[in-house]
Amino acid sequence: MLIPYKKEYEKIAMGLLSFMPGEKRVQDIQKTLDTYRSSTEWKLYLWKHKDGSIIGVAGIEEANEHIYLHDITLNPSYRNEGVAKQMVDELEHLYKAPLKGTKVTEHFLEHCRKNGC
Repeated sequence: MLIPYKKEYEKIAMGLLSFMPGEKRVQDIQKTLDTYRSSTEWKLYLWKHKDGSIIGVAGIEEANEHIYLHDITLNPSYRNEGVAKQMVDELEHLYKAPLKGTKVTEHFLEHCRKNGC
């Protein structure tokens, strides 16, 4: 289940974002979070597992009638179980539009649509 990011989830979000390629330094992760917090077009969502734990994060940007997926990652223990596909599907349902990829997420979205995630 997608839940909107709140300040109380900052440490969890930072931990999950550290699994993204290029997001290893704390300063870089903090900068990413600042972008989501300071913009009305950028939104960060967490994925709550059925057991209540937060296991994933996805970040989008609403721009010119398009929804861009900027960040998506899961706790490695939950990968290859279809959770990322559920996240993408729920985001597309929420925004009533297909997600578009960025340089970082384009390959992931293509793979997800062809083979499942």
